[in-house]
Amino acid sequence: MKAMLINSFGGVEQLKLADVPIPTPRADEVLIEIAYTSVNPVEWKIREGMLNDILPHEFPIILGWDAAGTISAMGNKVTAFKSGDKVYAYCRKPTVHNGTYAEFITMDATAVAPMPSNLSFAEAATIPLTGLTAWQALFDFAQLQTGDKLLIHAGSGGVGSLAIQFAKHCGATVYTTASRKNHDYVRELGADVAIDYTAENFVDVIKTAEPAGIDVVFDTMGATVQENSFQVLRKGGTLVSIVTPPAAQTAEQYQVKAGFVFVSPNGKQLRQIAELIEEGAVRPANIAEELPLENAAIAQEKSRAHHIRGKIVLKIQ
Repeated sequence: MKAMLINSFGGVEQLKLADVPIPTPRADEVLIEIAYTSVNPVEWKIREGMLNDILPHEFPIILGWDAAGTISAMGNKVTAFKSGDKVYAYCRKPTVHNGTYAEFITMDATAVAPMPSNLSFAEAATIPLTGLTAWQALFDFAQLQTGDKLLIHAGSGGVGSLAIQFAKHCGATVYTTASRKNHDYVRELGADVAIDYTAENFVDVIKTAEPAGIDVVFDTMGATVQENSFQVLRKGGTLVSIVTPPAAQTAEQYQVKAGFVFVSPNGKQLRQIAELIEEGAVRPANIAEELPLENAAIAQEKSRAHHIRGKIVLKIQ
């Protein structure tokens, strides 16, 4: 099979198209023939070695964790799927080695779910990593409830756009940061208040609107954005980050719960997300651009620029 891989850490020049063996599924795994994958910032961070000390890895590394495609084969213990089923999955494994910038991947069947029936393969490929990230941050960690007020940073991005929709479906009031050009977009997704981070101070905006503080901050930016976000929370509120672990001392100072979420594969949650999509309650992130697998380097460079509204997808098959 064709796969885009790296043999060492470095720049985009490390990405090489190669022929590698098609993997064989174990007893509890399925073999997915990938139609599309999507590009996420974590992939160029892995390629550059930024996560070298965090994620176990084995060269050559096939990057990519999102997959949308069809079941090609399965192990003898798998009963939930059959050949030809359209599925999607977040395909992170304990060791970074075999990813989704490839024509095939094996994955534990419990991490795989039927693809939303009203989406194309390209659209479905934008969901798994970002959808599960938003879901696990908002519901597993922050325990978001109806009536809560929250701030979602970078609402027009892949994670933010789904987080807005999940939160609104839950019955929350949503503040989000986005550049002025993306305000209409985030409002269409359900944001109640869009804050122009290029011209407004989000702390001032929220403190004026919510003097008692809000319930949840979903941090997708880190650094000073994360530090300043503590100021808008009520006592007992929650800050959840997907970028860097918040300082325990700062959380204690503001008397809030704070933590870091690194998304985990979860087929059950993908089924719940698929139901919301099929009901029309949630729509996938905007596809900013579709490129062939051979152009993975271009796709990663565009992702690295941080000015994409939605997701870049790679066409595999």
